[in-house]
Amino acid sequence: MMDSAIEVNDDGVKVKPELMENEKFYHCIFKDKVILVFKDHQEFLNCFEIEEKEIVEKIKSSKDEDIHSILESYIEKEKLKKQ
Repeated sequence: MMDSAIEVNDDGVKVKPELMENEKFYHCIFKDKVILVFKDHQEFLNCFEIEEKEIVEKIKSSKDEDIHSILESYIEKEKLKKQ
């Protein structure tokens, strides 16, 4: 089994930045929240927590390849709300 950049257990979420590719989103579900981790081109780690039930449920029931588009549309919607 290959090591994962994000591991979840009862204690919490463990992120391994050394296994992450820059500019790629990694996610997991922990306590009914989506944890989204992203390492930018300067190798800074960014972490986001999404609690909205609708998004969490969509991600739980989606295939990995669909999750990116769900997150993209969520992020766009949030950007519009903040303007």
